[in-house]
Amino acid sequence: MPEFEKFNPAKEIPVITTRLKRVRQVIVAVAALMTIVLAACAPTQTPASSSSPAGGASPGQVSLVTPGKLTVCTHLSYKPFEFKDSSNKVVGFDVDLMDLVAKKLGVTQEIFDVDFASQTSGAVFAARKCDAAMGAVTITDKRKEAVAFSDPYFKATQALLVKKDSGINDLSQLRGKKLGVQTDTTGQLYAEDNKAANGYEIVVFDDGPTTLTGVLSGRVASAINDNGTVYDFAKDNPTTTVSKEFNTGEQYGFMVQKDNANAAALLAVINEVIKTSKSDGSYDTIYKKWFGVQPA
Repeated sequence: MPEFEKFNPAKEIPVITTRLKRVRQVIVAVAALMTIVLAACAPTQTPASSSSPAGGASPGQVSLVTPGKLTVCTHLSYKPFEFKDSSNKVVGFDVDLMDLVAKKLGVTQEIFDVDFASQTSGAVFAARKCDAAMGAVTITDKRKEAVAFSDPYFKATQALLVKKDSGINDLSQLRGKKLGVQTDTTGQLYAEDNKAANGYEIVVFDDGPTTLTGVLSGRVASAINDNGTVYDFAKDNPTTTVSKEFNTGEQYGFMVQKDNANAAALLAVINEVIKTSKSDGSYDTIYKKWFGVQPA
């Protein structure tokens, strides 16, 4: 058998220590390289998608309640702004404008019918029911306490609907008679503000159509509501007419959640679309489609 050299600690330990140092250096180098590779492969998160509690980020850094859809709440029926046509599809002036917003975001619009007060109170946003709300809603300081409004997109005023043979041309001729109003509207506020001076009784209805048909049925002698929907009703019901308008100087706005960064981003898109539609002619086209004339 060959003779084995005896282990010499003084000679061998320094050699082993040197080799271990080299191994450790290789391991550290490989670990550093793997860290760089993994960091390069990791997906990048955008601020909207990382901070959003639900939904998904869409173009313009707007996170939507339902990814791929602009969910809009409204209160039906309020022709010609939002109502169901003969095929049960929700259509109207507001709908067409909001379709432009959905197109800008690269998504489609989905509409939910809710009661009017839940929109103006902001309840639909607190419950994450919708991204925005519409419904020919007049911008008021009181409503601004609960929701954030877009730039104005439509001018309105109050109008009085009566039967053609009624002889009623003003609120003063309603003394001792009944005046129909829609709940939670500026028409109701105007009627209440002028009730004492004109001596009429206010009858409150849940929605626009029943308010105006109250005149047809004789339940009320007259009804007051926004001029756009009142004129449209009179056109479809020739036994009625608009006997007077009251210059209330109202303006409509779309609504989003107040004091919310994501909603503010959506509001910026809505305002951009309103501005662009008025400059490129698409607003005029939509207006004429629903009102038969060009906007003043």
